[in-house]
Amino acid sequence: MVGTGRETLGGMTEKPGNDVAHLPLIGGHISLDFANTASSRTPGGKVERVHRFEDLLVWSERAGTATPAEVAALRAAARVDPTGAHRVLARALKFREALYRIFSATAAGQECQRPDLDTLNAVLQDALAHRALATTGVVTGWTWVHERSDLTRLLWPIALAAADLLTGSEVDRVKECGNSPCSWLFLDRSRNRSRRWCEMRDCGNRVKVRAFAARRRRGA
Repeated sequence: MVGTGRETLGGMTEKPGNDVAHLPLIGGHISLDFANTASSRTPGGKVERVHRFEDLLVWSERAGTATPAEVAALRAAARVDPTGAHRVLARALKFREALYRIFSATAAGQECQRPDLDTLNAVLQDALAHRALATTGVVTGWTWVHERSDLTRLLWPIALAAADLLTGSEVDRVKECGNSPCSWLFLDRSRNRSRRWCEMRDCGNRVKVRAFAARRRRGA
């Protein structure tokens, strides 16, 4: 259940769940949920939840983009190569912000910026270079080909998912929360495409409370 956000010093509303272990996955798509690991993208108001490589591991297991066994192997690899883990963390944050800007622009009906697409493409090309077909019995499907210690592999499923969304039939359902301090992205799968907020119980209620207070002030 999504709890109530709390006010930050900047007056912005902090999204419920102060860390990635408790952050709601409400985007409806894995690439949007990854973008939502930060919120309130305003000057001085940004709320960051991915501070360490460990946070990437926790989020990946929770979101289902890495198995518990894969996470355990990568955690061990990060302990052996902390410098490499730090580099992957920096790349992940750059990648995440590019995804946010790409889908924020998409939601607004605007053109994506070339540098952001370049960032996505760099991770996507890396991911595609590690895809291969494999057969188990009579079933053939996609698999990953990589070293168990390859820390970058945490980003690959997200890049593939983002590319699928951008080129798929649901791209016009991408929206950004109408509560302006929020900045969370989601897929609007409502029948009449009328969803305006990431969560009615959080941002939706806050917008309605502000609107009610404004009406009261005008009527006073």
